[in-house]
Amino acid sequence: MTAFLKALAALTRFAGFTMAAAGVIGALAAQGGQVSDRLDVFAHFAPFWLLLGVAGLVVWLIGGGRSLNRTTPIVAAVAILAAGGLMLPELTRSKGPRPPAEGETLKLIQFNIWGRAGDPDGIVEWVQAQDADILVFEEAFARSGGVARALAKDYPYQTTCAEPLPCSTMILSRYRPIAQQGLNGSVSRTNLQAALATYRTAGGDFSVIGVHYTWPLPAGPQQQQTRRLAAVIDTLPRGSTIVSGDFNSTPWSFSLRRQDKQFGLLRRTHALPSWPAAPFTRQHIAFPFPFLPIDHVYAGSDWKTVSVKRGPKLGSDHYPVVVTLRR
Repeated sequence: MTAFLKALAALTRFAGFTMAAAGVIGALAAQGGQVSDRLDVFAHFAPFWLLLGVAGLVVWLIGGGRSLNRTTPIVAAVAILAAGGLMLPELTRSKGPRPPAEGETLKLIQFNIWGRAGDPDGIVEWVQAQDADILVFEEAFARSGGVARALAKDYPYQTTCAEPLPCSTMILSRYRPIAQQGLNGSVSRTNLQAALATYRTAGGDFSVIGVHYTWPLPAGPQQQQTRRLAAVIDTLPRGSTIVSGDFNSTPWSFSLRRQDKQFGLLRRTHALPSWPAAPFTRQHIAFPFPFLPIDHVYAGSDWKTVSVKRGPKLGSDHYPVVVTLRR
């Protein structure tokens, strides 16, 4: 029995080392995102590399590793520090100046409503209860396409990224736009699934861009989309511009950090996970909480952040994000 327990302890320690090693490999590969878009894919999963480092150390201790070889805790420490270093800039990033007590307030909902959304009626009911001014939707087609039609009475002004559809990025508003256009709504990976609308209120003109990026794999197209969108932002009054979308990119990545600088806008979403909200595998595996912050809202310096909140599960694979701004 003693031999069996020793073998079990050794196996447990080895499992701990394996977990820590996987964490350090992933975290160090992610650091390569500073020079390689391909390696930057690993950076999106920084919380997992951190978790593997911590879990590996815990499992090693359970296996009686306190007085044995110290290789595992060293490897685990490197994984934790490397992954934590990727996340720290976002976790410590300034949220911007406090909003004024009075001024024009704008409430915006960012939501990839998913072409296969299972509860479009629930989405409509929740959106109506929020009483927002601007809605930015992605994947507003198929079963979820009825959401925009059902909201037409409350949000009669609807701008799509291309006419005619199937381009599925939409901006819905209570305000009549003074200008609107699609921004290259082709389904090509490098083209922008994006729409632009400009509005005039008592506080002045402002523009809203809604966008849906491709996935980070294969590397390259997502970065091209950033350059295309940055060029559009450069043509607008930066102080009043708002950009909202499903960027399929996390704030731990070097790609999103570079995008933040290229846009010249303050990203108001702050390490706020928005995916997944629904099972995303053929085995219908569902996570109890979201773990990837990929829905983001940017705004120029005219706008101050009042609040940023994540909405509930509504049948989409994304959670909605509700941002309130004031100028």
